[in-house]
Amino acid sequence: MSTYAANDLARSDAVSSDRGLAIRAGLMGGLLGGVIIWIYEAIVWVGVQHLMPLAGIPRNATGLVFGKGVQDSLGAIAYVVGTGIHFVFALAWGVVFALIWPYFRRRGYEATLVALFFAVMLWIVMHVAIAVVSSNHPDYLDPMVIIGGFMSHFFYAVPLALYVKHRLG
Repeated sequence: MSTYAANDLARSDAVSSDRGLAIRAGLMGGLLGGVIIWIYEAIVWVGVQHLMPLAGIPRNATGLVFGKGVQDSLGAIAYVVGTGIHFVFALAWGVVFALIWPYFRRRGYEATLVALFFAVMLWIVMHVAIAVVSSNHPDYLDPMVIIGGFMSHFFYAVPLALYVKHRLG
């Protein structure tokens, strides 16, 4: 094997290893963020604002995606479906953050700053998607809905970013 071929192989292995590490960090960071956002929602949405019962948190994603009628018709299965939707997206967005983080790290940005903008982008993308697929959603032009949504997504993105930063540091 020539020196060039060996160097290309080593570089390819390093890129694969880095990508694998980023994906694992993103999955774990997404899981962490997904749990923390639910803790925030339990404290603020349930405990302080009384927007829903505690049991409403896991099934909330089912209603947002499929509508209230489907959520109600599924009964207890709505909790499983909603939990699945929540964590599939939390894990997927975690991987996205972990894959883009090295770009920002090389340019000297702090993970928390990137997370704040990432959280806003997530809220916008997720809620535009929800508005497209379902008519059962809060008024996304209401300032309280916007501020509450951004706040909850900060509680997802900041722990995610700090975890990814630590793992990929």
